Amino acid sequence: MNLASSHFNWNHLRAFLATAEEGTLSAAATMLGTTQPTLSRQVAALESELGLTLFERVGQRLILTDSGSRLLSHARSMNDAANQLSLVAKGQSEQLEGSVAISVSELDAVFRLPKMIAKLRQEEPGIEIEVVVTNETSDLKRREADIAIRNFRPTQQDLIAKKLGEESIRLYGSPQYVSQFKSEPSSDIRIIGFDRSSSIYELLNSQGFQLSKENIPLITLFQPLQLELCKEGLGLIFFPEDLGNNHPNLAPAFEQSAPIMQLPVWLVCHQELRTNPRVRRVYDFIATELSLT
Repeated sequence: MNLASSHFNWNHLRAFLATAEEGTLSAAATMLGTTQPTLSRQVAALESELGLTLFERVGQRLILTDSGSRLLSHARSMNDAANQLSLVAKGQSEQLEGSVAISVSELDAVFRLPKMIAKLRQEEPGIEIEVVVTNETSDLKRREADIAIRNFRPTQQDLIAKKLGEESIRLYGSPQYVSQFKSEPSSDIRIIGFDRSSSIYELLNSQGFQLSKENIPLITLFQPLQLELCKEGLGLIFFPEDLGNNHPNLAPAFEQSAPIMQLPVWLVCHQELRTNPRVRRVYDFIATELSLT
């Protein structure tokens, strides 16, 4: 192995890869948790080390040159190898103390996780918890989190998963808003939606509703805001049954005999991390505390 030839700075490689994937220095700096001037210097330093121009500016974006494009796949392979090395090293750690990152949705973060974390911290004060709040899928292989709670089963062979149960989703509104309608669905209802697609009213229409895009006048992906808008009487929201039935400001709409949908709940972890005592402790703890069976 010729280690003497591997003299370039790994931070410069990470700066190149982030900039190539994000397309702008500002977005890449945000992803890496650094500043735009620092990232710009790192990219320039790598270009100087390699004697190549890696990017050209087109408007507000940075576009890879031919030289940059040829290097990109190699940079990704090196980054993946570094992530795998980190996973293996963390998986072999024998210490119960240390950090564990958990990726959860907005609703889980607000309504389910606080009590669990309080109990876990009482039982395991040496374990530091980082909560990654996102409704997107965190990449466990790239170390965006150690453990994730998801509504689908992973397909990657190097991820392990445990099904915690099924989550029943119903329509909820403020008691005052729900009281305006009879037990049957009305074409006059308002839904607080996630996006401008037709998927919401198509789903509801398949279950006996008669809705169109006009029934969805408010849209936001941020579910805590959906809840606050709902409490103001501005429409109905999709909400987990176990949370909605215990919320003082919500009431189920139309006294539905069956949930609008059932979502599976999976607890996911990279298999390398199951040999790490603290990750295994948190994984098993969540599996016990969040069982929905």
